[in-house]
Amino acid sequence: MPTPTQSIANAVKAYEEAVRGRPAQPDMRQAANGDDFASLVKGAIEEAKKIGEKSEKLSIAGIADRADIGKVVTAVAEAEVTLQTVVAIRDKVIEAYKDIIRMPI
Repeated sequence: MPTPTQSIANAVKAYEEAVRGRPAQPDMRQAANGDDFASLVKGAIEEAKKIGEKSEKLSIAGIADRADIGKVVTAVAEAEVTLQTVVAIRDKVIEAYKDIIRMPI
């Protein structure tokens, strides 16, 4: 059974693969400085992945009694909040997609 941190990493990896796998739209213009929505989402996913990895490393160090328990607890709580945020955003995106699908043409 995967640990919560592994699940976070797997979810982030799946989102990254989904972003890479979508076909490029030739008529879409990307902002010169990268401030488009896709860049924003990709940056947030990468940050969530870093937080999950940091939490995992500190948890392993804590189990081996090489890390301060306060730092371990803080890192795990931060990873949990990050995961909850990612899931909430995903749910809102899915809800918006369903609303668009239900719109009459």
